[in-house]
Amino acid sequence: MKIVKTLITFLLLEIFFLPHIIFSQRLGKSSIDDNKKFSNVGNIAVTVTNYGVIGHGFRLWPQQPSMQYPRGSGIEHMFVGGLWVGVGPTTTGGTRVTTGAVDVSSLRAGVSEGFEFTTTPDSRVIERSSLTDNRFYDPTAISHQDFLADFTDVNTTNPNQNNEPIPNHSPIGINVHMECYAWNFAFADNFVLFNYWIKNVSNNELDSVYVGLWADLVVRNTNITPPTVGSPFYSHGGLGYIDSLNIAYAYDYDGDGGLADSYGAMKFLGSTPFKTNSYYQSWQFRNTTDPTYFSPLDDLQKYDKMTVGLTKAQINNIAKPSNFMTLLSVGPFSKIPAGDSINVVFALIAAKKKSSSPTTDDSYAQKVNLLQASDWSQRTYNGEDRNGNGIQDSSEIWTDHGKPKRFFLPTPPNAPRVKVIPSNKSADIYWDNSAERSIDPITNNRDFEGYRIYGTNAGIDLTESQNFLANLVLFGDYDSPNDAIGYNTGFNAIRLTKAVQFPPDTTHYTYKFTVPGLLNGWQYAFAVTAYDSGDAATNLQSLESSKLQTMNRVFPGTLPNTTKAQVGVYPNPYYTHAYWDGKGERDRKLYFFNLPARSEIRIYTLAGDLVANFDHNASTYNASGISWFQKYADGSQILTGGEHAWDIISKGDQAIASGLYLYTVKDNDTGDIQRGKFLIIK
Repeated sequence: MKIVKTLITFLLLEIFFLPHIIFSQRLGKSSIDDNKKFSNVGNIAVTVTNYGVIGHGFRLWPQQPSMQYPRGSGIEHMFVGGLWVGVGPTTTGGTRVTTGAVDVSSLRAGVSEGFEFTTTPDSRVIERSSLTDNRFYDPTAISHQDFLADFTDVNTTNPNQNNEPIPNHSPIGINVHMECYAWNFAFADNFVLFNYWIKNVSNNELDSVYVGLWADLVVRNTNITPPTVGSPFYSHGGLGYIDSLNIAYAYDYDGDGGLADSYGAMKFLGSTPFKTNSYYQSWQFRNTTDPTYFSPLDDLQKYDKMTVGLTKAQINNIAKPSNFMTLLSVGPFSKIPAGDSINVVFALIAAKKKSSSPTTDDSYAQKVNLLQASDWSQRTYNGEDRNGNGIQDSSEIWTDHGKPKRFFLPTPPNAPRVKVIPSNKSADIYWDNSAERSIDPITNNRDFEGYRIYGTNAGIDLTESQNFLANLVLFGDYDSPNDAIGYNTGFNAIRLTKAVQFPPDTTHYTYKFTVPGLLNGWQYAFAVTAYDSGDAATNLQSLESSKLQTMNRVFPGTLPNTTKAQVGVYPNPYYTHAYWDGKGERDRKLYFFNLPARSEIRIYTLAGDLVANFDHNASTYNASGISWFQKYADGSQILTGGEHAWDIISKGDQAIASGLYLYTVKDNDTGDIQRGKFLIIK
């Protein structure tokens, strides 16, 4: 019977999920194609590649995000996407479209059809950063996290996959240089910009060129509904398009009960030569019969989709819920000579819905955060061309050899350097004063105003998707007594009499804020930001540095035992499904406390059988070895040194039964042994 059920399950997955599996195999075959990089400096995590593909088709799920927001939440917004470039019938060789990725309904001849950009053997995704304390710091970087890659459409076989033929690919003769930009600013941490330079490397002039970004936008909470369920994962979407903003978006219409409450969007930002509008197309996955919403199967159909957008009526008639593809294109670019290039820039955006109304609600009120992100991404691209009209107006100064400097953001003060030290039922937050020396790149003024301290309260449901940014609450706000903004509190209440250091860290920490009344063993997050006074002359509100950049995860608890205090266990008795437990048998934990800095813990049954044993080292231990921390922390967590978590799994890798257990704790420095007992109730 089990064999029959297994076969049925396999057949269902093959029917509903095979196209996505086929695509994923395409991504995973080559060691040269680079798909391991993803944005992680802000709150949106997007996988980028060096072969024209965005996202990874959940081939790397759950270890790597495809287009995840908030970062670490498990809420994904894209199965896969890619660059499309098409040329018209007057180009020598006729109409052709090169696609970085497609909906896999057209995979008739093989797994590579539709994935038509390839790399060279030396190609890699290169990372750089404008942050001076980042290991990828590069003074030429545009953003806090740049990714650079090059790919081409000239090959009809894939040199990085044993020269596997690319079916039905007719090269246009283009090379693409791609740069992606991401920031950690609170007002710019939910979009990534994709900057494409497309160069004609053929011997012929290219005419009627269109450039598009295609994606299978899927907004689902993978912690609630994993993509392995197949077709039901993809069939709950709603789509929309705002033509005045050149933005196409998707949302979870009815799939995860409000636990995927965000928009995933693509936006056309601008181009050189100058274009102002985009074309929006959408079609149903694998549909070959509908006259409007059919999936294009060849270059002629793809080109037609790129050159004519859907009407408002057709957009309004897109079925909900459904599994529809999204294409956003721009053109035509006429008569591109051999050796010349064009430049097109798109944004990928994610934003939370504004209210908790039903998921089917796609009203203007729900799109407030999306529209705000759209505005900031456009302002980022426009740079010195503030109104985005492509003309240097009298009120504008363009500094790039007669062109506007792009990708230019107002900048909050630098984030302070922060260190959080947890202790028994409290945490001390330290930070330095480096933010106070920040200079605004627009005004050239030191406009630092103050600090804000944020933290999470106990009681967050750690077994669900965590969005620490959404759960951070303001613990303290201290600002300069200059009457600019704020409460003019000054900094005396938090300034240390003398700066402190924590060797080998050489930072001089100037300020301290203590958070009392915490619960031992619970996960907390704390962050400190710096903010400025804004700029009334440019109508710019006060800007605040990134919470993410300084966020520390800590677990309060007892310090290493130096006084021979009694070692103990909590909770004791331990009840299965404790509030902080996860959902699986391995997502449980209890703590040993008052441990010596270097000690050995041994656990026995009443009959004297050894159940488990492990060593504790306060200087290195952060609990990453057990499942709960692997799922609900991120590896950066800080423990106090006097506690050790156990997942209630035996040394034989079995969940232990209910009952009374004995333990011993040996101090490895003194040889002293303490004994105790605890009760497990399931």
